[in-house]
Amino acid sequence: MTLLDRALVRLLPVVPRPVVQMFSAPYIAGATLDEAVRVVKRLNVEGKLATIDVLGEEITREEDARAIAQAYRDVFDEIERDRLESNVSIKLTALGLGLSYETCRANLEDVVRQAANDRNFVRIDMEDSSTTDDTLRLYRELREDGHENLGIVLQAYLRRTLDDIQGLADLRPNVRLCKGIYVEPSSIAFTDADAIRASFVRCLDSLLDASAYVGVATHDEWLIEQALRIVGERGLGRDAYELQMLLGVREQRASELVAAGHRLRVYVPFGEQWYAYSLRRLQENPAMAGTIARATVGRAFGRAT
Repeated sequence: MTLLDRALVRLLPVVPRPVVQMFSAPYIAGATLDEAVRVVKRLNVEGKLATIDVLGEEITREEDARAIAQAYRDVFDEIERDRLESNVSIKLTALGLGLSYETCRANLEDVVRQAANDRNFVRIDMEDSSTTDDTLRLYRELREDGHENLGIVLQAYLRRTLDDIQGLADLRPNVRLCKGIYVEPSSIAFTDADAIRASFVRCLDSLLDASAYVGVATHDEWLIEQALRIVGERGLGRDAYELQMLLGVREQRASELVAAGHRLRVYVPFGEQWYAYSLRRLQENPAMAGTIARATVGRAFGRAT
């Protein structure tokens, strides 16, 4: 990863959509639910679990937020019909958090009730730091209202996360622990890779101390090894934790972990709003983004000459 790669990341918004789609295809199940179902079926055959995400973060109208909630209800219908080994992940901005807290809560409750009717589970994704307080508040409110089929995501790079774990400990939460992907100021987030890794390990220990069920979400081999060491030292059984990865990332390693007897869940995004998701994924990987941007610039100069 070079400085040029990082600079070229800034060109991504002007890269033609078909080019972005071509390079991001391994990370997205497709635009339709049928495509997502096919991917989940394949993963299940490979012994992997799934969590389905309906893409749609740029919500500006209440009817769009309701449509996303309906899309999740459709997902649960398909999971039930095809007996898929999958739950769902959901971003609160897709359910209208940017419109109002009340709109988002109503949509979230509808989805969680549908999941409960189908004996399934909803994971609330964590987004950038401007939404953290409301996300944690919604999670606590719904859990205290009796919705047990609900989990949350915590990001190890945020300096507040250890305190947030203590604040959730009484709920014995179901948590996906990840490093964190959003660009945040150093005043609220660790920015050094080693510091983020160290925080991840501390957070994992703290969650397990709180009797939380943890989905260890990372592709970082050192962190995978540390997580396996920790669960081994604690004598945790296979059903007491899981590993999680993104669709299209380190697939061979994921298969190895399954073969070794670990539960592993793959994040399966789909939907019409694939473009914004793709840009974010590529911006996390400047080397890949740089390859795309250089190819695009090269074609542009070729046409100009």
